[in-house]
Amino acid sequence: MILIVGASGVLGREVATLLLAQGQQVRLLVRTPAKVDDLNRAGAEVIQGDLIDPPSLRRACQGVDHVFVAAHSLLGRGKYTSESVDDAGHRALIDAAKASGVKHFVYPSTLGAAPDHPIDFWRTKYQIEEYLKASGLSYTILRPSAYMEWHAHVFNGKSILESGKTSLLGKGTKPRNFMAVRDVAQFAVAALTDPKLKNRTIEIGGPENFTNNQVSELYGKIAGVTPKVNHMPPLIAKAMSVMLKPFQPGVSRIMYMGSLPDDAFSERFDPAALLAEFPTHLTTLEEFIHERVAETKQQSA
Repeated sequence: MILIVGASGVLGREVATLLLAQGQQVRLLVRTPAKVDDLNRAGAEVIQGDLIDPPSLRRACQGVDHVFVAAHSLLGRGKYTSESVDDAGHRALIDAAKASGVKHFVYPSTLGAAPDHPIDFWRTKYQIEEYLKASGLSYTILRPSAYMEWHAHVFNGKSILESGKTSLLGKGTKPRNFMAVRDVAQFAVAALTDPKLKNRTIEIGGPENFTNNQVSELYGKIAGVTPKVNHMPPLIAKAMSVMLKPFQPGVSRIMYMGSLPDDAFSERFDPAALLAEFPTHLTTLEEFIHERVAETKQQSA
């Protein structure tokens, strides 16, 4: 039995779909079961629970061999702050998995996770990596780059397709790596099913690096429009970060990221070593955008 925590999100849903297609026994822990009715009909067992509710984690881990946690709270607020979910919640899940005799735990961290990273989310990810390693559980840690679905599409290109314009934090000149969630899911399934990947930390990413400005340009080129791109100056982003932190800590975090200089931390990735060990096709940003443009045209029609 494989437990997926956070199966209603883009990554958890993709991993669950792949595992069910393989005929694996899958259990889903979600806050809102109705959001995964389709996966339930496809054969997944569904349990209502929450990373901030330790008893639900213990129930979900009973009889489970493998755990994959896809839930995070980068933009969380209220009782779902990153501190409550990404730190305390993930520690509680690791504890529950160990107490229940789980054989293997797969944890998606983030590319560049480090104890001295300028963004707290990356520091938290590193701390959970270390907590998992020290737990005694067999593990695989994946460190993916920025998901195309969020960082290229939702935060940038989606509004270009809808209105012909977008707003970017900062100058938009920092090179970044973007990875399609479906590619992350393939590595997650391998980590859950291939014993050779046990007790490893694997950095994964897409085939290319782009600036946010280049992402906007590529959306415009493929959609056949000239996008209007607005930039929030770093000083304004920093001021907004301070103002929003008391009641919107997640948005404050994103604003702070946008206020940092390009060299504050690297978001580049070279896939050569990854592809040498795992020969596969990594979705290009151009392929991904063509799919989003086609979806938008279909919806409009």
